[in-house]
Amino acid sequence: MTQIPQIASWICVAVLIEAAIIDGLKFKVPNWLTYHFMLGGLVYSFWLQGSSGLATSAAGLGLGLILLLPLYAIGGMGAGDVKLLAGLGAWIGPLPIFWAFACSAIVGGLIAIAMMARSGRIFHHVGQIQSIGSEILTVRDPVALSKSAAERKPSMLLLPYGVPIAIGSIGYLVWSGMLF
Repeated sequence: MTQIPQIASWICVAVLIEAAIIDGLKFKVPNWLTYHFMLGGLVYSFWLQGSSGLATSAAGLGLGLILLLPLYAIGGMGAGDVKLLAGLGAWIGPLPIFWAFACSAIVGGLIAIAMMARSGRIFHHVGQIQSIGSEILTVRDPVALSKSAAERKPSMLLLPYGVPIAIGSIGYLVWSGMLF
């Protein structure tokens, strides 16, 4: 599944935009959207290419989960964001989901920097990032890290990560020629 039909790419764009809007408004990507997105990618790939398509789709789904699961495990993002990327992986496969993830991480970083600058408390937020980084390197216990993240959450700027996933992934789909 190196290249998927354009209609499938446009379905992905529609779901990503819907997820970004919902996440932007509610800070949550709903299960009804992510589970259908994952299942749809698996079924569509099987229908299109049989068992080899299903295997590639499952590999993309798995990689999408693995890429964001560590951040979820330590309280850095919600499960809906993880499942959204996994759903996209089910549609586009493992190599494209890696690049969509990379583009989303860059977009997320840029949005986070803009949010920190706009807040007027950039040094406070940079200090929080340093503290989080230090905890990750020293604590190494996902449960303790998650608890620490929950305690810190009220004083943090929250980024609905479905937005950077949508922007970065759609940007990748355009750049890679999957949309046009």
